[in-house]
Amino acid sequence: MYCWSVSRKPTKADPCETSGTRGTAAPVEKRVVFRSAWLPWALIAPQLVVIAVFFFWPAAQALLQSVQQADAFSPRVEWVGLENFVNLWNDPLYIKSFYTTAIFSTLVAVLGISLSLLLAVFADRIVKGALVYRTFLIWPYAVAPAVAGVLWLFILAPSIGIVSFWLRAVGLEWNPLLDGQHAMTLVVLAAVWKQISYNFLFFLAGLQSIPKSLIEAAAIDGARPWRRFWTIVFPLLTPTSFFLLVINIVYAFFDTFAIIDAATQGGPGKETSILVYRAYYDGFKAMDFGASAAQSVVLMVIVVGLTVVQFRFVEKKVNY
Repeated sequence: MYCWSVSRKPTKADPCETSGTRGTAAPVEKRVVFRSAWLPWALIAPQLVVIAVFFFWPAAQALLQSVQQADAFSPRVEWVGLENFVNLWNDPLYIKSFYTTAIFSTLVAVLGISLSLLLAVFADRIVKGALVYRTFLIWPYAVAPAVAGVLWLFILAPSIGIVSFWLRAVGLEWNPLLDGQHAMTLVVLAAVWKQISYNFLFFLAGLQSIPKSLIEAAAIDGARPWRRFWTIVFPLLTPTSFFLLVINIVYAFFDTFAIIDAATQGGPGKETSILVYRAYYDGFKAMDFGASAAQSVVLMVIVVGLTVVQFRFVEKKVNY
């Protein structure tokens, strides 16, 4: 073993000689010590500027606008306090958007993580043609969300869609333009397909980092493949699964806006209007800037709360 360390001043005794046997000492933890007090701050300053400009400043603007009422056709701004929030809770369509968002985000997160884990397990076992197989699975991540929404809209279009043709052949009338459940299925499929490559990459990397000796030892002991997966593989993948759970929930709340806007525009009858799309619609189409800002504040609080809950309770089941 090698023994090394980085410190400001040399120590009196060599750490490699403290174990009693020369050449067999345990390695020392590497620590980097900055001689300058301003250098660490200078290194993180660019990231702090990016966070301040693109997160804290817009969040502060949203908080300010949520207690104001602005006219889209004049510079007049009126202070209304919490009136915008009160109007939101009295709007049944906005309350319905909570239910729609809960269903949509749950389906996207569960289906996306489950399918990507299944594909990663299969890809990890492939010996011949593994590069081609993995390349095809990664491709969807390069597609823009709006393009993914239009692509699945064409595939499931009631008049020209190939999947719609097959469904009519078996006696199922498919029309996402008129049926709310069909429209929800359309946007969920598009969102899952768009995100599945991202999840696949992390799961495949996690599977390849698991020592094969553990799985071989379990196989020698008589454990079947299903039992080996649930007792050895999946517990070692819990850090990756927890990370992807947080990422996929944030993705379902925010990054699926372009998919919904391109595929259904929140319809039919607001059946696919999730919280982020409702905030966009009220702000840019209905020109109600105060209500849109209040919705963005509520959405931010919900996402932050869900993230805190996940780190507070779900992370306890993670095996690091």
